[in-house]
Amino acid sequence: MARKVTSRRMAIVTVVAWAVGFAIFFPILWTIITSFKTEAEAIASPPKFLNFHWTLENYITVNERSNYFRHFMNSVVISVGSTLLALLIAVPAAWSMAFVPSKRTKDILMWMLSTKMLPPVGVLIPIYLMFRNLGLLDTRTGLVIVLTLINLPIVIWMLYTYFKEIPVDILEAARMDGASLKSEIIYVLTPMAVPGIASTLLLNVILAWNEAFWTLNLTAAKAAPLTAFIASYSSPEGLFYAKLSAASTMAIAPILIMGWFSQKQLVRGLTFGAVK
Repeated sequence: MARKVTSRRMAIVTVVAWAVGFAIFFPILWTIITSFKTEAEAIASPPKFLNFHWTLENYITVNERSNYFRHFMNSVVISVGSTLLALLIAVPAAWSMAFVPSKRTKDILMWMLSTKMLPPVGVLIPIYLMFRNLGLLDTRTGLVIVLTLINLPIVIWMLYTYFKEIPVDILEAARMDGASLKSEIIYVLTPMAVPGIASTLLLNVILAWNEAFWTLNLTAAKAAPLTAFIASYSSPEGLFYAKLSAASTMAIAPILIMGWFSQKQLVRGLTFGAVK
């Protein structure tokens, strides 16, 4: 028997949810507001929330000092490229783990996930030396490769979870109809798992877009994405809060817009297979 949800309980849950949501979003909101302040107002105490002189001076200065479009294009190429490459590797890998019986599947999945527990600085020196010797330092190709490798375990794990929800009988019926392995994955499995694949793709783009450690250590100027663009406003001369906030707002705006328009698809993918 389903438990009855009272209007009072619903109201309390709604208020708590909005409070938690606002607490999570507030730092982003504060960054956006600070980007419209002068440097003096940005460090004023007590801080001013809305009653200050709004200005676009920081955005003008940031655009004059830095090539935002170049950093933006580097972020797009690196995040989208690494996501597509990871997807090409992860789909067949997740298919084999989900539909080819093996006692080692869970052990392999756990091993892959455990690689994310290693602090990145632990492998920085060998990767840096390899990239230097291969001529991949400060290149989009190098960053695409390294971001593919660090996010691949999460992509495979998520796709494996989605694929396990697909009935095996459908794939067996396709094999009986003469479908090859390639046709089975492309024309049968992939269309059925589109919500899961889409949410995995979106999450991986966000992870790659926000990656700072590798992008700061493996780039200098040519392939520097928006994370390096933000870091350039924290210098030994001082921390310019207003200009840093403007640079941060310009960096997060594209991913916020993408997340806003794709939220339905993201939620649908994350709940894929949760209800039968």
